[in-house]
Amino acid sequence: MRIIFLCLALVLGVHSAEEKFELHGKSFRVFKAQPEDVRLVWKGANDKPLFSFQQARQALLEDGQKVTMLMNGGIFEPRQIPSGLYVEKGKELNPLNLKDAPGNFFLKPNAVFCLRKTEEGLRAEVVESKALSQWSAEKKATLWYAVQSGPALLLDGKTHPAFNRGSKSELLRNGVGVDETGQVVFVITDGKTEVNLWTFADCFRQLGCRNALFLDGDISQMKVDPPAEVKGHGFATIFGVVKE
Repeated sequence: MRIIFLCLALVLGVHSAEEKFELHGKSFRVFKAQPEDVRLVWKGANDKPLFSFQQARQALLEDGQKVTMLMNGGIFEPRQIPSGLYVEKGKELNPLNLKDAPGNFFLKPNAVFCLRKTEEGLRAEVVESKALSQWSAEKKATLWYAVQSGPALLLDGKTHPAFNRGSKSELLRNGVGVDETGQVVFVITDGKTEVNLWTFADCFRQLGCRNALFLDGDISQMKVDPPAEVKGHGFATIFGVVKE
C-alpha cells in the first residue's frame, strides 16, 4: 500500500487545504476544513432548491461569506428533496428517514453528518441514523447543520459490513468524514478515477477518520475557490466551506 500526499493549494489561514491522495492505485481529491467553516444550503429566498453551485455560492456570498469550496451534499428524491434528515441553522427542514428500501441511501447502516453546537463551538460528527433517532430532545436541539445519506462508510472505525474489498462495482464517489483532530474531511475521486465502496471507506480510514459517510456517485463534484460562474448543477443539498 502506497500513500502519497501532494499539496495542491496553500492553507487558507489555518482552516482549510486541498490535497491529492493516492491509495490502492486510486487517486482522490481531499479538502479538510474546521467545523466552524462548514455550511449546508438547500433552498433560496424563494423557498426553492438552489439546485446549482452558482446559486449556492451566491447565497453564501449574500450571507457575508467568501466561498472556498463547494460539494454536493447527499442523496435526494425528485424535485431536489433530501432523502432524509436535513437541518440548516438549527431548523429541521426534512425529517429523519429510517425506512427500508432499495438503493445506496437505504443500505443500512446509513448515517447523518452533523455539526452540533457545544460549549467549545461547533463539533462535527457522523452518527448512525437509528442512534441519532434515540437522542434526547435536548441533544437533538444542539444540531446546527445535518444531512442524512447512506451508506455509512465507517462507524467507530469499522467498515460497512456489506462492502466487499474485491467488488467490481466501481464508480465516481464523494463523501465526508471527521478525523481524529475534529476536522471535517471531504473526499471525491479524482478525475475519471472510479472506486468501489470498500476502497472509498479505506481512503477515509487512512486519512485518520473513524466515522465517514457516503454522499453520492456519478453526479458528484467538488469545486475549490469557485468563480462567480462556477459550473455544477442538479443537486439538492450543497456543502460550502467559507472564509468570513
